[in-house]
Amino acid sequence: MFLDVPLGTILRDAETNEVVLEITEHGEEKIIVEGGMGGRGNWHFKSPTNQTPRYAQPGVEGKEGAYILELKVLADVGLVGFPNAGKSTLLSVITSAKPKIADYEFTTLKPNLGIVEYRDFKSFVMADIPGIIEGAAEGKGLGHYFLRHIERNATLLFLIPADSNDISKEYEILLDELRRYNPEMLDKARLIAISKSDMLDEELMDEMRVELDKDLKNVPYMFISSVAQQGLTELKDRLWAMLND
Repeated sequence: MFLDVPLGTILRDAETNEVVLEITEHGEEKIIVEGGMGGRGNWHFKSPTNQTPRYAQPGVEGKEGAYILELKVLADVGLVGFPNAGKSTLLSVITSAKPKIADYEFTTLKPNLGIVEYRDFKSFVMADIPGIIEGAAEGKGLGHYFLRHIERNATLLFLIPADSNDISKEYEILLDELRRYNPEMLDKARLIAISKSDMLDEELMDEMRVELDKDLKNVPYMFISSVAQQGLTELKDRLWAMLND
C-alpha cells in the first residue's frame, strides 16, 4: 500500500516517539513496513506424475508497527511574534497568500505559507504560524501546537509592533520560548522587524534606535509598515542576504 504525504512529513514510532524517517524531497519514496514473503501457488508443485496438485505453500506474515505522521512546514523564513503583531498582514502584502486578518488575537489558527517574489525571478518561502504567548513551550495558547514548524526554517523573522510597551523584553520572551522548546533554534539567523512603524516619525525612530542598539546589542533590526508599504523592499533584501550568506 502506498500513502501519499506532503513534503515535510515526519514518521515517528508510536511507542518510542523516535523519528523513523522524513520526507523532504518531491517524489521521494520510503518503505515503512515490509510485507511478508509470498507463498508459492499449487502450479509450482506441478509434476509429470501430479498434474493438478491440491496444495500450496502459505506466505510469511508481514511486519507490523504503529507510527505517527507529523507535518513540519518547509519554509525559508519563519515569522515569530505575539498574537496580533501583524504577521498575517505582512505575509499578505509581500506574498500572494491570503491569510485571515482581523483586529483580535489568534486569527491565525493554522500555518500559512507564501512565496516572496524577489529580484531577477528569484523567490523564497515565508511561513506564518499562530502567535506565541509566554508559556507556549509548556502548552499555553495555540503557538505550542505549531512551534515544530519553526524548526525547519533557515531564518527567523521576529515581528514586534512599534506600539509594544517594551520591544526588547518582548523579543527576549519570544526567544526564551523557542529556547525552552528546542535550544537548537537559537542557532538560526535572526532579524527583528518592528511593524506598524507608520505611526512613528523620524525623531521618535531615532530615539528608539538609541535604546534598541543598547538593549538588543548585535541583533539586527529594522522598521517596517505592511499597511504603508514602508521598508518592505529593504526587508526582502536583508532576508535574501541572510538566506544566501
